[in-house]
Amino acid sequence: MNSALFVTKRDGRQETIDLEKIHKVVTWAAEGLNNVSVSEVELKAHLQFFDGITTSEIHETLIKAAADLISEETPDYQYLAARLNIFHLRKKAYGQFEPPTLFDHVQKMVADNRYDSELLTDYTAEEFAAMDDFLVHGRDMDFSYAAVKQLEGKYLVQNRVSGDIYESAQFLYVLIAACLFAQYDKERRLDFIKRFYDAASKFKISLPTPIMAGVRTPTRQFSSCVLIEAGDSLDSINAASSAIVKYVSQRAGIGINGGRIRALGSPIRGGEAFHTGCIPFYKHFQTAVKSCSQGGVRGGAATLFYPLWHLEVESLLVLKNNRGVEENRVRHLDYGVQLNKLMYERLIKNQDITLFSPSDVPGLYDAFFADQDKFDRLYKQYEQDPSIRKNTVKAVDLFSTLMQERAGTGRIYIQNVDHCNTHSPFNPEVAPIRQSNLCLEIALPTKPLQDVNDEEGEIALCTLAAFNLGTLENLDELEELSDLVVRALDSLLSYQDYPMIAAQKASLNRRTLGVGVINYAYFLAKNGVKYSDGSANGLTHRAFEAIQYYLLRASNKLAQEQGPCEAFGETTYAQGILPIDTYKKDVDKFCEEPLVYDWEALRDDIQKTGLRNSTLTALMPSETSSQISNATNGIEPPRGYISVKQSKDGILKQVVPEFDRLRRNYELLWQIPNNQGYLQLVGIMQKFVDQAISANTNYDPSRFEGNKVPMQVLLKDLLSAYKNGLKTLYYHNTRDGMSDPQAPEIEDDGCEGGACKI
Repeated sequence: MNSALFVTKRDGRQETIDLEKIHKVVTWAAEGLNNVSVSEVELKAHLQFFDGITTSEIHETLIKAAADLISEETPDYQYLAARLNIFHLRKKAYGQFEPPTLFDHVQKMVADNRYDSELLTDYTAEEFAAMDDFLVHGRDMDFSYAAVKQLEGKYLVQNRVSGDIYESAQFLYVLIAACLFAQYDKERRLDFIKRFYDAASKFKISLPTPIMAGVRTPTRQFSSCVLIEAGDSLDSINAASSAIVKYVSQRAGIGINGGRIRALGSPIRGGEAFHTGCIPFYKHFQTAVKSCSQGGVRGGAATLFYPLWHLEVESLLVLKNNRGVEENRVRHLDYGVQLNKLMYERLIKNQDITLFSPSDVPGLYDAFFADQDKFDRLYKQYEQDPSIRKNTVKAVDLFSTLMQERAGTGRIYIQNVDHCNTHSPFNPEVAPIRQSNLCLEIALPTKPLQDVNDEEGEIALCTLAAFNLGTLENLDELEELSDLVVRALDSLLSYQDYPMIAAQKASLNRRTLGVGVINYAYFLAKNGVKYSDGSANGLTHRAFEAIQYYLLRASNKLAQEQGPCEAFGETTYAQGILPIDTYKKDVDKFCEEPLVYDWEALRDDIQKTGLRNSTLTALMPSETSSQISNATNGIEPPRGYISVKQSKDGILKQVVPEFDRLRRNYELLWQIPNNQGYLQLVGIMQKFVDQAISANTNYDPSRFEGNKVPMQVLLKDLLSAYKNGLKTLYYHNTRDGMSDPQAPEIEDDGCEGGACKI
């Protein structure tokens, strides 16, 4: 190593490179870690130094050198790299390692218009000093490397053009809490802020990207998921498109219901013209979705929903297919295909499915969601009516096309609309569920907009968070965490802005929340149970019973303080009906676990004083926030002991929690023989979850003759999911032929555009 190399300081001065200073920083970062070598990091970095290198480039070279050494044998390099990165980010933000006082920091950030100015009007200097006393900057050292890169890329307030960073993580956590509890009385709010800060900064509660990136800034739209329904008129379609543009620009993930749009060739204005069909309007929605980049945090993305019995379905099922020409493809949206019991019955009985344009069959489209008996009656009546335009397809052919396209693209999703409405917190007669969202876990009522200022239409928003199951020593910890998360997310609904009146009215009337989980795979490994063999069924039942029970308790307690949500009367809870009353009883065949909480007392309390929130649970993919918490994704098994994530920040390695101790306990994705055990676990979760679940199906072609997954296997899994009560199915993952089931596999960044992941 040539000691005559010069380094360029941050102020532009040049001086001889100081290897001792570098050594001190790497030694500090390695303190307390196992099987890491300071000299190996230095050697790897020194090879890349050059004359005139900046101090910033030296830091980045050291970080990359440490990150490249992350392996199964030496997992602690993920913490060494993280600490070096934290050091680097703090120097960029503050010009030094030690952060300023919170009050000084907030004053500067408000003056620069980077923080919400109300922070300084809501809180006194003394209160900021009190927050400073309980925040712990040392918790920055608990992040893994993947976590710090996600913080740097997505969450920390920054100038995305220049790359300048303005804050560090503990300020982020405490100021989110300060914003969310600002309207609480002064006697209690510092206590809530401290407890919420501790829960979030210790990774017990995981927060979604819009909250982490946005709360404390002047931007005030934080709902992760937005559901927009289009009607069958030009005004309504244009209003839906306008709503899409507004919400994509505000970082939200979009669900679009396009199922009402009439089919190609339908008469318009009494036959004066004929309709161009769904595809041109789906292209219109695609253009709206892709019109904004969401401020550099993520790209816009959406899933569009339509029923399997739509007259154009054979064309709609292939819209993502790479074959065909641009005129008959709309490839940059994902699609949710809507099914119900009658569709499955036609498949099982090897019968036909009759296709209709919704415009030709009065009442059928609405009944598909609101009233299954009425749908059956009308569907069969219209099948027998020779005056109605229709097409008939063998059910097995239609389902085979659906599953081929799902397998081929991975992103044709399933929504079981009857389960969404019969096992729902909403009364389907007055508030039916007609769609889901980008990641298939939100199930909320919508109404088409007739124009952009329509106050009668309904845009559904859901505000998300998650419990980190891996951090729990006892399920009773969920009582305190549920109280904190319900209070915080409910406050957010009043704190945030609403770009459209149809969203504001719906959100403030229904006050819908979606609390999910992360680190489920670690939770199973820690308890010595597996996905595939039924051993996790009882534990899963106990955990998700506790989650739903304590969240309902917390929402009922908040209703006693602040009043129930205005639309509480439109929920099944108002009728005394709980999720434990309406789940698919087939679950009892593989899980006989008894209920352990006092649901009858809870039922009485809810009927007496209501709920503050119409919904409380939804299980989302949580791709990004799981990395922040160094946790496994949502409810999914890891693909390898080291997950290699592909994100816009490059490739990030993340080691499963407690790898050294629990290695033998983890069941990796491609070690699981089939989907049946997993689908049972999701069915148990769905028993309690009041919205839906982002559940994936996974296939390794090498397990089958000719390296091809048989159609009967795909259809069996689809039917099992329905039988177990699943409301939705998300990704279809196919293994790419790698031979080692324990080898790392590059994953994408979750929901395309990622908006509803947390």
